[in-house]
Amino acid sequence: MIDKFVPDMKAALAGIADGAVILLPGFGNGMPTTLLQGLIEHDASDMTLVANSGGRDTGGTADLLASGKFRKLICSFVRADSVAGKLFTAGKLELEIVPQGTLAERLRAAGAGIQAFYTPTGADTLLAEGRETRIINGRNCLLEYPLAGDVALVDAWQADRWGNLTHRESARNFNPVMAAAAKLTIVEAKHKVELGDIPPEHVHTPGVFVHRVLHGPG
Repeated sequence: MIDKFVPDMKAALAGIADGAVILLPGFGNGMPTTLLQGLIEHDASDMTLVANSGGRDTGGTADLLASGKFRKLICSFVRADSVAGKLFTAGKLELEIVPQGTLAERLRAAGAGIQAFYTPTGADTLLAEGRETRIINGRNCLLEYPLAGDVALVDAWQADRWGNLTHRESARNFNPVMAAAAKLTIVEAKHKVELGDIPPEHVHTPGVFVHRVLHGPG
C-alpha cells in the first residue's frame, strides 16, 4: 500500500546531505514553515538555497540564511539591508540573481525535462555578460538552463496518502514547479484527507512528484 505520510520531522528530513540544493517556495504565502524550522535544526550545511523571495529582511528565508548553513542563494531580488544582503557584502554568501519569471521557467524546465530555452529577459543587461545570446524574431535573447534541486520543501493545504496535493489560493505560487524540479520532494500538509477526497481537477501537484508528507497543524 502506498502511504507517503511520515511520522515526524526526523523521518521527513532524513538524508538531506551537506551541499544539497534546496528549493523553497513562497512569495508572501505558501512557505512550509514547520519544515523550514526543521531544516535549521538539521545537521546539513554548505547548502544552496533557491527561493524567489530570498532577499527579504525578515521571515523564513532570512532565518534559514542566518543559520549559516547556506553558502549560496539563488533568488529574484536582494535588499542591501536584508540578511542575504549583509551576508553577501561580508563575503559569507554567494549570490545569483535570476528574474522572477526566468526563475519560474528554469524550475518548470527542470521538471519537464527541457534542456534549455531562450528568453529576452535580461539579454541586454549585466546578467548576460559572458553568456550565450541569440537574435530570435528580431529580439536579443539569453540562453537559460534548467534549475533542478536535490530537495524541495513544499507547502500544501491538503494531501492524501498517495501524495496528491492542493495548495490554497496564492500559496500555489512556486510549490508545484518546485515539487516537479526536485529529486526529493518533502511536503508539509495542513490537512490529511482520504484517497478520492481531492477531485482530479483540483490536484495542483500530482503525487508522482511527491516522496514524503508531514502532516502539520490544520
